[in-house]
Amino acid sequence: MSSVIVVENLSKQYSLGMLKHETMLREAVVNLVKHPFTRSHREKDTIWALKNVSFEVEEGEVVGIIGRNGAGKSTLLKLLSRITYPTQGRIRVRGKVSSLLEVGTGFHEELTGRENIYLNGSILGMKKREIQSKFDQIIAFAGVERFVDTPIKRYSTGMTLRLAFAVAAHLEPDVLFVDEVLAVGDADFQKKCLKAMDDLRVGGRTVLFVSHNMSAIENLCPRAIWIEGGEICQNGEAKDVIRAYLSLFADAQRSGHDFTKIESRGGNGMVRYTGIEFIDAEGRPNNLVRCGDEVRVRLHFHAREEIHQPHFGVMLYSDMGTLVTTFSTWATGLDVPNLSPGDGQIDFKIDSLNLMPARYYVTLWLSSFGGVKYDHLDHCVAMDVEPADPYGTGKGMGRNFGIVYVTGKWTYGGAPGQKLAGR
Repeated sequence: MSSVIVVENLSKQYSLGMLKHETMLREAVVNLVKHPFTRSHREKDTIWALKNVSFEVEEGEVVGIIGRNGAGKSTLLKLLSRITYPTQGRIRVRGKVSSLLEVGTGFHEELTGRENIYLNGSILGMKKREIQSKFDQIIAFAGVERFVDTPIKRYSTGMTLRLAFAVAAHLEPDVLFVDEVLAVGDADFQKKCLKAMDDLRVGGRTVLFVSHNMSAIENLCPRAIWIEGGEICQNGEAKDVIRAYLSLFADAQRSGHDFTKIESRGGNGMVRYTGIEFIDAEGRPNNLVRCGDEVRVRLHFHAREEIHQPHFGVMLYSDMGTLVTTFSTWATGLDVPNLSPGDGQIDFKIDSLNLMPARYYVTLWLSSFGGVKYDHLDHCVAMDVEPADPYGTGKGMGRNFGIVYVTGKWTYGGAPGQKLAGR
């Protein structure tokens, strides 16, 4: 097989003031007109989102890209898709490329769903009759038959995502780039996405798939590339790369729960998580968390300035990257008062931890209305749930029972005509 994608010593540098704005051709021209004599930023004012990344992908390969938030995964796909341009290095991608990097990428919000389908097909170099032959499949996959002649700006986020993926997967690209398509949408849609990508693989298409869902990566991708700090940490068989990646989070449990030294995090830093504790029913910090126990999760934070009504959130993931549950002050209806500058803490009480024995990973986020993100710590600590006997039968609970257990009680009325023992 020949290489469809060749990446050689690829690097991307951003000005710290430009991190939220991709350097596309249109923006580059505007910046040149507005600031024709501006000198380049000093080294201390810049950050390398990618540095010296090299790899090749052969025709028909499905490769998973994994790594923590801010590692450079999305930047890599944007470079490969020509949405932004590299600072150094070379990229060669052979064939028609289709990308799904963000909700609605490549869509014109004033055009209808139908018009956007034809627009995207034209961009891929397809003829009208080729697009027509796929049209019914696309709208059926996306489930937007009733809204196909409605402008995209009227679509919900879920509808836009479904249509965007349907277009990207069905218009016969040679290469498909997909970034976190499984992060939005219900379970049925996610299954359809995975099947569509598997069909592309069987059909000899090449797919690069970014996801935090390790189960999806392992099942779909024979090979995976782990990016950490903008560099390739490991490139090889998916199972081996995933195992090494997850072992990094296991180290978080052994290194304690102090977050003050963590640099790989999101948000503007006006408020930062500084630590986490698991408190037992007696009010004592206890790292031994058991299935069915009462647990209080205590989050420590530091505010640099007064913060208006923040939202605190915790997400629990399985050891294969499946989101198990999310709980937040916003969802539970707690209106947190304004934070004063300095240290503070907030607790979330779980009456019964209905998780089967296994290792789980905690992701923390802190934000407010208007889309302001203060902090985001991805898989910042491991939580080991130990076996217990919540039913009091002496039989205990094991991981082979699933991910969660549901408290309940069996009652048996007997078969017709059957006399029960003891009656």
